[in-house]
Order: sequence, then structure tokens, then C-alpha cells
Amino acid sequence: MEILKVENLTKTYGKGENAVHAINNISFSVEKGEFVAIVGSSGSGKSTLLHLIGGVDRPTSGKVIIDGEDIYKLSNDNLAIFRRRQVGLIYQFYNLIPILNVVENITLPCNLDGRKVDNNQLEELLNTLGLSDRRNNLPNQLSGGQQQRVSIGRAIINSPAIMLADEPTGNLDSKASEEIVSLLKLSNKKYNQTLIMITHDEKIALEADRIITIEDGKILKEDKRY
Repeated sequence: MEILKVENLTKTYGKGENAVHAINNISFSVEKGEFVAIVGSSGSGKSTLLHLIGGVDRPTSGKVIIDGEDIYKLSNDNLAIFRRRQVGLIYQFYNLIPILNVVENITLPCNLDGRKVDNNQLEELLNTLGLSDRRNNLPNQLSGGQQQRVSIGRAIINSPAIMLADEPTGNLDSKASEEIVSLLKLSNKKYNQTLIMITHDEKIALEADRIITIEDGKILKEDKRY
């Protein structure tokens, strides 16, 4: 089942001779439950692509269809609601709220949406993430790896259509990186979460079902791993 379809996606900055095509007419699709790694050199457009897929930025032209919804036909307000419910975003620098504890950060999307938290799901998630004994800790009382675990929990809590991870291990040491990749793969398999990850780490990319290589805003090649 196709969960994501990207059609002729383009993002251009500037006009005329000064125009820069950060994303240049990209098209691809992703199946539900698939793990896709997006790789490319610095400045290749991979982070821009991820932000366009996630509805964080609007394209110059083209479509992004998530679970049957053409997201750029939505108003800004409705797009924000859709993004909160259907897109789980994981960043390199965690983006946690410093005055909220672990549970409050994880359940933030539910609370912003006015939805009741499923306590059984929350407890299972805390246990899976290895954060049960850290539930009341603030972000500054956690290691980098633990903070990234919280951001993964926040991304999963609403059972989104897709999870987007932008260099999720880029700020971690090798041991913590391995743990985070294992957790993301676990959520991909255990919860059938579709995962699209940007990474510069070839070893991590090789864990994916498919690798998409971006260069100069275009898809250079695709390699299906499994």
C-alpha cells in the first residue's frame, strides 16, 4: 500500500539568472512500513526535500500526497493540524521543550491536539524506549541519546502515517547512534511505521529497505536493499 507519493516536486529560491533549484522535479513513492534512507553530499537538497515531504515548507510546484491527502491543497492551519497528526518529525538536535519532563514532551502532540493520552500505549512506549525510570526528568537531566529517545517517542505517540528523521544520530557518539537506529528500526517493524531518514552515515543507510541518493536537487539513483 502506497503511503507517500511525491510528484514533480520543485523548490526554487530566487528568480531568473539568480534562481537556485534546491529541489528539481523529484518524483518517487513509498510503501507503508518501508524504511527509506536519503543520502547525498552537503547542499544536495536532502533536508529541503524532507521538510517539503513533512509540510514544514511549501514547494514552488509539485505535489506531496500522504495517505491519500494532497497536503499542499490544505490551508496553513489545516496543514499544521495534519502535520501534527500524520507526520512524526525527529531532528538532529532533539527540539525538546526544556521546561517539560519526559512524559510531557512525549505527549505534547496529543495535548496540542486536545486528544486523551492512551496510558497503556504511553507505558509501553516508555518501556520500549528505556525511559520508564526517567519519566519525570527534564531534558537537561538526560544524555543526548536519552533526549533523542524522547523525540522518537514524541514522533510515534500519535501513530503518524510517516516518520521523518533528519540526521537523527548526527549529534551522538557511536554507541548512542547504534541504539537510536535500533529503536527506529524497532518502531518501523513493531508499529509498522513508515520511516524516511536522512543520513550521511553509509552504515546506517545500509540498514534501510531502499536508499535514494540526491545530488543537485535531483534523484541520482535508487538502490533497493531488500
